[in-house]
Amino acid sequence: MSEPAMTKIIKAVHGLKELQLDPDFEIQLAAYLNTQYELQPLIELYARFAISDGEFDALMRRTIWRAVARKFGHGVRIGSGVGFKHPETFEIGNQVFIGSQSYIQGRFDGTCIIGNNVWIGPQSYFDARDLIIEDYVGWGPGAKVLGSTHTGLPIDVPIIQTDLEIKSVKIATGADIGMNAVILPGVTIGQGSIVGAGAVVTKDVPAFAIAAGVPAKFLRWREGYEPSNNT
Repeated sequence: MSEPAMTKIIKAVHGLKELQLDPDFEIQLAAYLNTQYELQPLIELYARFAISDGEFDALMRRTIWRAVARKFGHGVRIGSGVGFKHPETFEIGNQVFIGSQSYIQGRFDGTCIIGNNVWIGPQSYFDARDLIIEDYVGWGPGAKVLGSTHTGLPIDVPIIQTDLEIKSVKIATGADIGMNAVILPGVTIGQGSIVGAGAVVTKDVPAFAIAAGVPAKFLRWREGYEPSNNT
């Protein structure tokens, strides 16, 4: 029986890629679609290309997102089965990867900002009605953001009938969110921090901290980080 493989270190890929601009024809096609179709017909058109992993389908997913989004960068990759609501409120940076079967739920009066070089794992979910993900964020497969809750008041009314309270969620530059973690409404994840797999984050995580657990708690500072006396 063979011995298990030793741990090995390999170079990162996504975060080190050099930006290559999308071809002019793709940008022109997006502009054409934007002038020829209203939002809903474009969303219906997207459904034709949503499932396949083929190169042409991936190109068309990207082109339709560019046509409808508020802002859309270069080198974006959108996996098969990725769904959305209110993509017209999205601002997507350069070299963003969105893994297959992820879902981004915007709101007609909201804002969803995803910065440059963000990597989003498959089957992730974003309540993106007031969401900011800054640059170079790693988002583990199946991780989720909840950006709203019902007030639950008055007490004699079913909770689902009570007012919805939307709270901003922010994931700062360079943070890493573990697989199946859950970020709750109003939370800010600090720059360069790490959230462990399966964590449920109910309060802010400081920059360069490591937090894990249910509910998530501060474990330690990242190696090499020396907090000031005021932290």
